[in-house]
Amino acid sequence: MAAKIKKGDYVVVISGGDKGKKGEVLKVSPKEGRIVVKGVRMVKRHMRASQGNEGGIMEFEAPIAVSNVAHIDPKDDKPTRVGFKTLKDGKKVRVTKRTGEVIDV
Repeated sequence: MAAKIKKGDYVVVISGGDKGKKGEVLKVSPKEGRIVVKGVRMVKRHMRASQGNEGGIMEFEAPIAVSNVAHIDPKDDKPTRVGFKTLKDGKKVRVTKRTGEVIDV
């Protein structure tokens, strides 16, 4: 099955505490059905100092369910669903349901 949301896509959160926030997808975990979005669902963790970091209170993005986000239409900057279309050369691309704009280049 082809992924509807990929790393680098711009999405908007449609439910939950961060509803309305927009950001870029940093990581996708298809088996868990979760994604990490830049600046969304920020959590703080108390980290012990180690060789790699100095420790203290670290803040980073936690994963959210892929069903809680919607792809942003590049044409009008509004949430949209994603579909698939086969081009004349046989290449399968993702398109927005709202305007029909091709997402993949």
